[in-house]
Amino acid sequence: MNKAIVSVLMTSYNREKYVAEAIESVIAQTFTEWELIIVDDQSKDATVSIAKDYAKKDSRIKVYINNHNLGDYPNRNQAASYATGKYLKYLDADDLLYPHALEVMVNAMERYPECSWGLMAPAPTGSQPYPFMLDKRSVWHRGIFNGWRIFGRSPLSLIFTKEIFDKVGGFSGKQHVGDYELIHILSCKSPMVAFEGGLAWYRIHDDQQSCDNRTDHFVPFKYLKIRLDALKNLDIPLTSNELKIIEGQTNKAAVIMMIKELLHCNFEEFKKMKNHIGWKYIRVINCAIKALCC
Repeated sequence: MNKAIVSVLMTSYNREKYVAEAIESVIAQTFTEWELIIVDDQSKDATVSIAKDYAKKDSRIKVYINNHNLGDYPNRNQAASYATGKYLKYLDADDLLYPHALEVMVNAMERYPECSWGLMAPAPTGSQPYPFMLDKRSVWHRGIFNGWRIFGRSPLSLIFTKEIFDKVGGFSGKQHVGDYELIHILSCKSPMVAFEGGLAWYRIHDDQQSCDNRTDHFVPFKYLKIRLDALKNLDIPLTSNELKIIEGQTNKAAVIMMIKELLHCNFEEFKKMKNHIGWKYIRVINCAIKALCC
């Protein structure tokens, strides 16, 4: 068997309804030099037995079972630790890759070797044919100022080299926002390959964690904190004036969220946000005044 060029990483937990479809979508790839690493996080249903049935039929499929439940991002890191491929491609056990996905992604990554990562990032306007390379400054400029949804993508949208993933330490483990944080980090380390959007299908259903995120007011606030931390700690390829604009926009969004909690008399939620972002009350007041004046 040839060594895998891309490692498809599938983390699973109670996905018996969907895991077979996800595995079949990998088997159907036009690009065949892959390995599928399935790491189960102590499922209570038939997920593991379904996965093992496929592994018996195809030596490229490997199934691992954690000794205890790790949770989302730690399990993603665990899956990456088993990978032998040059590239890492996440596919959750309830999502699908379309048959041409790996071929398009791997060929483009090989075409642009200076890029350590790639992202499915449909542009607001069709300015150029996919795939293409964006330098680090363009990633930030288009993602912040030109309306591209770059930073808010899920792991399904990403492909990256194992080398860069190991170099940055993988996912930090911050609940709900680890993928958002990782994209911020990658965007400062390397140019990016931009792919069209029709390479995978992100399934929406009631059992997924993102459904809980949509009803939790605090999760969007955590995204703002990640952005502010990035502005402070990362070497972002923008001018000082552009960085100030982003900081101002982010501070404004944060204080508006806090004010909304106060207006709804959610004082504990307000304090939770204030403490999470590390602001004193005077900072909240000053940012609120600026927000109202703009």
